[in-house]
Amino acid sequence: MNNSALAEPVPENPLLRFAGHNFEPLPSGALYWRARETLLVADLHFEKMASFARRGQMLPPYDTGLTLTRLEFDLRRTGARTLLSLGDTFHRVDASSLLTNADRMRLDAIVESVDCIWLSGNHDPAPHAIGGACLPELDLDGLLFTHEPRKGKTGLISGHLHPAARLAMPGRSTRKPCFVHDNRLLILPAYGSSTGAINILGPAFIGLFHWPALEVTMLGRDRTYPVPVKRLVAG
Repeated sequence: MNNSALAEPVPENPLLRFAGHNFEPLPSGALYWRARETLLVADLHFEKMASFARRGQMLPPYDTGLTLTRLEFDLRRTGARTLLSLGDTFHRVDASSLLTNADRMRLDAIVESVDCIWLSGNHDPAPHAIGGACLPELDLDGLLFTHEPRKGKTGLISGHLHPAARLAMPGRSTRKPCFVHDNRLLILPAYGSSTGAINILGPAFIGLFHWPALEVTMLGRDRTYPVPVKRLVAG
C-alpha cells in the first residue's frame, strides 16, 4: 500500500527547524520529516499494560491498540514512506510475543506498507521478531538518531525522557507533553498511549540543553504550539 496516495491534509502546525532540517511536529507526538518522507516516533511502549499484568497488576490491556490507531492515522495523514522509531518500541524485551493476534496483524500491516526502522532502547535493547530493520542508532543526513539523549553531540535526535512542559497563564497553568531542542539536541515526547511525562525543568534534563537557545513546542488537541520558555514553570 502506498501511503502517499492516501495522505490526508495535515492541520497547520508550526515548523520545527533543527540542525539545518525542517520538521513538522504533530499533536500526537510524532515528528514528520517531509524531505525524507519519514515519520519519527519515540517511546511507543507497546504491551506496557500486558507487562504489568504479568507482574500481577491488572490494568486495562488496551494501550497497544490505542497507540496503533494513533500510528496508523499519522502514517495515513502524512503519507510517510518510512517509519523511524527511536527506541522503547516495546516495554520489555519479550513484549512482541505478548501482542494479541489482532494487534500483531495491525503491526504487520504497517511493516508491509512502509519501511520500518526500529532503534533499540533501554526497555527493548535486543532485536525483536517484528519485520523491518533493528539498529542501535542511525546516522542520516548529518543527524544522529538514537534512544537516549547525551551531551556533546550536535544534531542528535532522541526520545527516552518523555518531556513535558507546564505553561503559566493568568490564573491557571497547563501541562502537556512537548518537543524540546536547542538546535544541538532534540528530544521527542513519548508517543505511547500509556506513557507518562517529565517536566523539562526537572532534574532529568539538567545539563542537557543550552538554555538561551531552547525552543519548546507543546502538544495540543488538534495542533502543536510553540511556547515562550520564560513562561514555563515546574510541576
